[in-house]
Amino acid sequence: MTQAKTVAFHTLGCKLNFSETSTLSRLLEQDGFVKTDFDGLADVYVINTCSVTDNADKECRQLVRRIQRRAPESMVVITGCYAQLKPQEIASIEGVDLVLGAAEKFNITEHLKTLTKGDSTRICSCDIEDVNSFHASYSLHDRTRTFLKVQDGCDYTCTFCTIPMARGKSRSDSVENVLEHARTLAGNGVKEIVLTGVNLGDFGKGLQGGKKREETFYELVQALDEVEGIERYRISSIEPNLLSNEIIEFVANSRKFMPHFHIPLQSGSNHILGLMRRRYRRELYAEKVALIKQFMPHCCIGVDVIVGFPSESNEHFQETYNFLHDLDISYLHVFTYSERANTPALDITPVVPVALRHERNKMLRNLSHKKMQYFTEQHIGETRKVLFEQHQKDGMMEGYTDNYIKVTTPYRAEWVNGLVDWELR
Repeated sequence: MTQAKTVAFHTLGCKLNFSETSTLSRLLEQDGFVKTDFDGLADVYVINTCSVTDNADKECRQLVRRIQRRAPESMVVITGCYAQLKPQEIASIEGVDLVLGAAEKFNITEHLKTLTKGDSTRICSCDIEDVNSFHASYSLHDRTRTFLKVQDGCDYTCTFCTIPMARGKSRSDSVENVLEHARTLAGNGVKEIVLTGVNLGDFGKGLQGGKKREETFYELVQALDEVEGIERYRISSIEPNLLSNEIIEFVANSRKFMPHFHIPLQSGSNHILGLMRRRYRRELYAEKVALIKQFMPHCCIGVDVIVGFPSESNEHFQETYNFLHDLDISYLHVFTYSERANTPALDITPVVPVALRHERNKMLRNLSHKKMQYFTEQHIGETRKVLFEQHQKDGMMEGYTDNYIKVTTPYRAEWVNGLVDWELR
């Protein structure tokens, strides 16, 4: 009897990538592979890449070198956004056997059947215009919260972004299919689902994408609220111009959608927002935050922001800093702008020195820390439900309240994946 082959996975980047890695893992396990730890020995290593920042590209190369040292005879497969954007570049990395672009990643089992170590690197990719299908994905058993992909691709043309080139046009699952996945997850004991996508609010353009929406994100959240067995939903990230007032009001009155929004801002300067080709101005953003807080004073609001975008002067950055300082938000995800090939931002001058970009990043990260501290302190003495994660470190476990306040406590097995009433202190 032949021994089953082992496969190990590593995910770079976003929640969407985590959901897809988990799905790739299930596909290979169904084909007889045994999943193993990435830091150990495996017959096949799969790296699901990101390409939002230059750092993600570097990390991919470092991981391949590490595999080469540890297991030079193993197969190395690279997929994800970096694989779609720069397949030739990845193929030139010593040790890479297979590069799977956006259209081919879910055919991984078929590709592995015909792959032999030592052959020249095989690239299976196509023009992103030809990517016109949607593959549902969700994470399962990797962590307590499940990431459920309901939308992919983007029709926006932000000048700093490579995602439309890496993932194609906006397309999505149907409401009925998403409900079916949610019911499956409920049957597997999942308590919390995080809805993920590239541009979630653009949900409804169908499996192949199109100009007109067949369904809406608002219809999706309404339908999901009725699924038995799922206790909690979170919306991973939603553009401010697509976060409708009716969605905000619905979440405020929902039993299952948590009082937690993550809304990309990118800049607090209208001038920079214009150069970025964002589809809103800071005034609209402030209106959305104010409305959320009016309906849900206890709501946690996270913000994406980019520092060091070309031509961002000290005055523009100060505008962003002051805007965020005065806004009733809870935390920031701060990204340092990095030049990406074939993006219009490369033509915008003057370029902000890298040292100054890092300085601005540090200032906003400090502000984020203060914001989260203040938000947490506002809720001390309240009792809120915490969903505890299965992961433990040094005898401690973590969980999150409905409004995304992190709680750490000594590990108790009976609390894993359970909702516990917790007094914040």
